[in-house]
Amino acid sequence: MADKAKTVPKPKEAAKAPADAKKPVKEKKAKGTKKLPAVPESKLKIAKRFAIKRPNALRARRHLKSVRLLRRRQNLLRAASYTKKYLRLERAVTEQARVAKKAGNIYIPAEPKVAFVMRIRGINKVAPKVRKVLQLFRLRQINNGTFVKLNKATKNMLRIAEPYITYGYPTLKSVRHLIYKRGFVKHRHSRIPITDNFVIERKLRAGHRLQCVEDLVYHIYTGGASFKKVNNFLWPFKLNTPTGGWRKKNNRL
Repeated sequence: MADKAKTVPKPKEAAKAPADAKKPVKEKKAKGTKKLPAVPESKLKIAKRFAIKRPNALRARRHLKSVRLLRRRQNLLRAASYTKKYLRLERAVTEQARVAKKAGNIYIPAEPKVAFVMRIRGINKVAPKVRKVLQLFRLRQINNGTFVKLNKATKNMLRIAEPYITYGYPTLKSVRHLIYKRGFVKHRHSRIPITDNFVIERKLRAGHRLQCVEDLVYHIYTGGASFKKVNNFLWPFKLNTPTGGWRKKNNRL
């Protein structure tokens, strides 16, 4: 009996995709459009400008550094020369006193050239003349202090305003302490602290050849040729009331 032909089952046909399924369509680029840069144009301009200015900035920085180093050396030399002058003046006074004592005389030192004046009273019941004197001394508030060069006119002004002020003759130590610790200068009608010598140099170097704090100390203490300019450059000192208040106001510090 002949073998029966084996029937092989037909493979199932794959499910046909639905007719409405659409293939992804690639978007066509419009002609004439440019690709945007990765870095914005403004930043590129800034980088280009910085690259042009950088060499000049480095050159200016090196120049400023060398100028500051030169000024520092000059200021040290000035301070050393002023110290020698102070010692010379002190030795001259000591020598004159020794010579006078040896000859049986009494040495009377020269009258002080500079006084420090401080206001101790307010504005109540102030006479017009006294008010004007206080304005000329730049003593507009209580505990304000200024340096005054002594001559006949300023001595008369001190007598007029005696009930409202106290004054004395500053030493080198007190002048230096006031300027270094409480010194402010006048720049464009503003009160500026003395943070470095450049504050002084930009204002007084051109006309008076003053460039450091020691120059101010020297001209204030000795009453030199530039005393008026330096004193006007300094803002009136703002001092504190003594602990416990003024016990006895005798017009002398």
